[in-house]
Amino acid sequence: MQNRIRSLDPRLVNQIAAGEIIERPASMLKELIENALDAGATSIDIEVENAGVKRLKITDNGHGILKHDLAMALSRHATSKIENLNDLEQIATLGFRGEALPSIASVTRMTIKSREQGSDQAWMVSSDGNNLTSEAVPVAHPVGTTIETRDLFYNTPARRKFLRTDTTEFKHLDQVVRKMALSRFDVAFKLSHNGRVVLHLPTLKADDPRRIKMVCGDNVPDNSVYFEDQREDMRLSGWAGLPSFSRSQADMQYFFLNGRLIRDKTIVHAVRLGYQDVLFHGRHPVYVLYLEMDPAGVDVNVHPTKHEVRFRDSRSVHSFIFRALQKQVGVSASDAGSLTVDAEHGIAAPKPMTPSLNSEQITQQNAIHYQDRASHQAGQALSQQQIREQIAGYSSIAESAFRPNAPEGSVPNSPSYSSQSSYGSAKFNASESTEHNDEIPPLGYALAQLKGVYILAENAEGLVLVDMHAAHERITYERLKQDRSEATIRQQPLLVPVTIQVSETEMMAWKEQAGLFAELGLEIEQMDEAVLVIRSVPDMLAQADVSQLVRDVLADLVAHEHSSRIEETIHEMLSSMACHGSVRANRLLSIAEMNALLRDMEATERSGQCNHGRPTWVQMSLNQLDGWFKRGQ
Repeated sequence: MQNRIRSLDPRLVNQIAAGEIIERPASMLKELIENALDAGATSIDIEVENAGVKRLKITDNGHGILKHDLAMALSRHATSKIENLNDLEQIATLGFRGEALPSIASVTRMTIKSREQGSDQAWMVSSDGNNLTSEAVPVAHPVGTTIETRDLFYNTPARRKFLRTDTTEFKHLDQVVRKMALSRFDVAFKLSHNGRVVLHLPTLKADDPRRIKMVCGDNVPDNSVYFEDQREDMRLSGWAGLPSFSRSQADMQYFFLNGRLIRDKTIVHAVRLGYQDVLFHGRHPVYVLYLEMDPAGVDVNVHPTKHEVRFRDSRSVHSFIFRALQKQVGVSASDAGSLTVDAEHGIAAPKPMTPSLNSEQITQQNAIHYQDRASHQAGQALSQQQIREQIAGYSSIAESAFRPNAPEGSVPNSPSYSSQSSYGSAKFNASESTEHNDEIPPLGYALAQLKGVYILAENAEGLVLVDMHAAHERITYERLKQDRSEATIRQQPLLVPVTIQVSETEMMAWKEQAGLFAELGLEIEQMDEAVLVIRSVPDMLAQADVSQLVRDVLADLVAHEHSSRIEETIHEMLSSMACHGSVRANRLLSIAEMNALLRDMEATERSGQCNHGRPTWVQMSLNQLDGWFKRGQ
């Protein structure tokens, strides 16, 4: 009979497994590097010919393989890394399935040479892809293991047709080595292609940015913030790219879980939320992050390539990563506007913003450095009492001036200044500026307003250029968020309750997370087995499409066990309110208002970008200005 059940041939079984694991030479190299790292190697040497299709050789200095285990290593599901179910539930190694070597051996001609540490003899076994493993024979070899493969897919020509050109396949090989090198700074890697050394990475300390520069480029650590954060049994560390240093593709994102490179939906979502409000639309952050946690809290045995994982408490992991990144990005975004401008290369690396002065220091420095127009014409500086009154009155003056319905070009209760008169009203005493150079606030003191759009200010470094609308938009947005977080969410009952049909899984998700909906201001009740009724919503979402919003939240809960969609929707509305409620272009401000805006920027989180991710200010140093005008040359 044609449909009889039978056992598959072992060779065919291995080739099926190889189809899941070995897609191209790069995937084969990944498995072999993981085995070398699990063996305790501190040096890995890789030689390839024709991008690994013709020949791939990897040599490590790990603890080696016993003579009696060499042949067993080419058997399916044979491994030294787990013994029982308990080991499977807390996997601490990169490999554990015991499928890599037999799968590779089934589609290549393979030889393995190995010498165990403490042994005076090395041994070799070989396989020709037909499950024919030779007896171990003695060879000369240092402590460690060398695995060499030849003629990938020679016995499965249909698979070989899917391989790309040598150039493309080698790019994949190179990326694998670079990614693995990012996971272990304490391991040296060398990659040679057709007899030429392409990549050589020496051993370094775990937090040494030189490995990042070698793998990702010199500009990555220079435009990133290194941090460490810990909560209970989880520790997150690494380099978080500045919001201003973003990319059009998500091609510079590396996340390692207990040394394993993963691409997990929960992680990606948490990182995206961490960069919320500071990235320009359509841009992707740059990061190299390392999460260490109890192996028992994560299941890595959910995919043959082990790129996907399953967390036992995904909400806790998501919250930890999101909060840690949000805190770091908030600090770096405040500094990220401090971008130096290079005449040849445009915007360059950011410089950190120094801590802002307190109000008393600001008052004193304003009294020293700042004169208003009337006092300048009279040749007399403002008194400290006058400065205090100006700063104390900023709230009432600025808020009325920044209202969108305020008359253009006028500031209630304060004089109107043109760009020319503003420039004439802010003169610095050179000797005093030098004497108090180290006490000048990070964004300095306003000089003038340019075209009703930009504020020109002088600080210790040189010239600061501020986009006043973008800066005030960020300030307003952060204040709105703070006010909302400090107040209870107000609910607004719906005149006509909204009913929605849900699936069984969505209903289960609602029952499990009913408290979450209540916390977010949504009053939802179950009407039937597959019907929910929405009776109240947060007052800010009264005009939103509530039924679609709840459906989206339920879909998130089913897929990810958590959702931030409501918060994101509220933040979008706050962002829109901040945009419309901020000072507009062509609004002429007084010097006092410009200085107060600069002080507010220094005290506001993420002030380096507006809500849409655009920079709010740039720094032009005195040396750069001198260079442009060839001074001293």
